[in-house]
Amino acid sequence: MNEHNPFAGYQLPPLAWLRAFEAAARHQSFTLAASELNLTQAAVSHQVRSLEKHLGVVLFERLPRSLRLTDIGAAYLPPLRNSFDELAAATAGLFGPVGKRMLTIRAPISFLALWLAPRLPGFQRQWPDISLRISTIVWAPASTDEVADIDIRFGDGKWSGFRSSLLLRHKVIPVSAPGLIEGETEEDRLRSLLTGRMLIHVTGYENLWQRLAQSKDMPLPPTSGMNIDTTISALEMAACGVGPAIVLDGLAEPYIRAGRLVRAVDMSLAVEESHYVVQAEGGKRMTAEAMLFMKWLNDEITALAAAE
Repeated sequence: MNEHNPFAGYQLPPLAWLRAFEAAARHQSFTLAASELNLTQAAVSHQVRSLEKHLGVVLFERLPRSLRLTDIGAAYLPPLRNSFDELAAATAGLFGPVGKRMLTIRAPISFLALWLAPRLPGFQRQWPDISLRISTIVWAPASTDEVADIDIRFGDGKWSGFRSSLLLRHKVIPVSAPGLIEGETEEDRLRSLLTGRMLIHVTGYENLWQRLAQSKDMPLPPTSGMNIDTTISALEMAACGVGPAIVLDGLAEPYIRAGRLVRAVDMSLAVEESHYVVQAEGGKRMTAEAMLFMKWLNDEITALAAAE
């Protein structure tokens, strides 16, 4: 027995069976999986049954017009998919063609400008042969007409017709231009923050100032406010001294690091939304370039978490 690998003696199923299962699970159809794999529907069905026999379990419920994963099938799919992705990324990175390779990224404009852009030179140094085509969004697109290899969205992770993978969690913090907020104690500073200022709201988060005030049992004065549809615009307004803003902590960091903004008070609030990478249900697997990008991106997030 290999003491370094307790599974060394376990006989893995043939790769073809695993590919058939993954494709059938993704499409929820033997017919669509067969089309992708250039096999007959009967061949895919036979390979999946062979895998089930090898494992001693039923992976799919066979419905009249579709397939549905059993509990054990649903548990088996994520590690199998991750293994395929890692294998494809390693193969592309080590043996892929050297030349013009393209990666299309779509992301919210504030996330792109404030979080992703400062880190992209690291990806370009690692993979100089991959060209990037980037498009930005303010709100999640309503259709899948525009195709992107990497589609990053901000929300609750639930988009009809898509599966999502968590990328980055955030809290929200109040920020202001240096010297704008007065007071020696946190309570004094919060009162200064909420009184007589034009509070900047990011669209969709108009209740955050109210939540912040209520968390310290302070009424929110009926002051005028400004509603802005992007975080980057709210940060720029705050940095220019228009008023304080309450924004995602990870996106405010470049402004704080540059000294253009400060944390107005040492408080934060949890939000339900996060940044996710989404893929269309039943869509094609990620390209090799997209897999390389996702590995790099996850490494960046891991390093960021370790530094905190």
